[in-house]
Amino acid sequence: MLPNDTDQPRNPDDDGSPNKLVNAVSNAVAALRADEDMLALAKAHESLEPRAIEKLSVAEARHEPTIADAVRRLLTEQGRSTAPESLVPGVTATSVSVDGAAGTLPATVYTPEGSRPLPVVLFFHGGGWVIANKEVYDAGARGLAKAAGAIVVSVDYRQAPEFKFPAAWDDAMAAYRWLIDNAERLGGDPTRLALAGESAGGNLALATAIAARDARLLPPLHVLSIYPVAQTSLNTESYIENAIAKPLNRAMVKWFVDHLVRSEDDLKDPRLSLVDAQLHGLPPVTIINARLDPLRSDGAKLESALKAAAVQVDRREYEGVAHEFFGAAAVLEKAREAQAYAGQRLRASFAAPGLSPRR
Repeated sequence: MLPNDTDQPRNPDDDGSPNKLVNAVSNAVAALRADEDMLALAKAHESLEPRAIEKLSVAEARHEPTIADAVRRLLTEQGRSTAPESLVPGVTATSVSVDGAAGTLPATVYTPEGSRPLPVVLFFHGGGWVIANKEVYDAGARGLAKAAGAIVVSVDYRQAPEFKFPAAWDDAMAAYRWLIDNAERLGGDPTRLALAGESAGGNLALATAIAARDARLLPPLHVLSIYPVAQTSLNTESYIENAIAKPLNRAMVKWFVDHLVRSEDDLKDPRLSLVDAQLHGLPPVTIINARLDPLRSDGAKLESALKAAAVQVDRREYEGVAHEFFGAAAVLEKAREAQAYAGQRLRASFAAPGLSPRR
């Protein structure tokens, strides 16, 4: 991977359309490997005519259709409601501002039914640290609040290339400090906190747990890391196996990281390459992976590194689904299973903390 100091506009002679041959091969492979409902979601996404993000400028990429858009398209085709409140009943959403490292950050607080104070989960969205936001990842955060019986605070963080590495990590840590001080006013229990995230956010969740340990802050009771980026090689087994997968492929990850880092030295930073971090003394970790995902091996490598550091870790790999599946519980059976599993793991840690708060 090589750094990209500026957001270069795409070639005006290239409209950003996916390569027709590569697209056809990717679809054929998915037809053999993906679950039927995953295929239906993939077709709904393709009907929105997404372009190849790795061919686009950042400004263009931020307006491309997402898997959340595809879920809404599929629900509409099925004659079902697309209202989040109907899909995940019993969870209310409110907007708040959270202190970041360089100013306030917008956040959404998802509060499930239940007796207060409730445990609280700080959630970081995906998007390669470059695109997407908390709205795109609403369904995953909302579903997690319901499954875990916990308040979920989903926070936006500064993104590259406007804000290079490690701005997002600094914001994540600042947001955790804010949560420690403000959980109670949200109706939460300030002694029962956890960290969670998807993809780039899955990296941020674990990196923040490490930073909190080093700063001797109140430790989170659990870390949920959903198909995280955990190392920086593009030559793992799953990157090779799923090089042209959808909705995430090898070229897209390179595009994300090239926009993120300031120099090749950043690729060695343990905040980005979590498998090289000092992982001892962390709370229990849950890793969720999808089989049809370039990041699958990242999860496996992270699991091995955590075990070597004597950290309690459990990882589940879901067959027949791809990257971004977790938030598609409205249309995917495996997503419903994964959310239930994540909720069960969080509930167990909240019920039996086993960690002593410290300042």
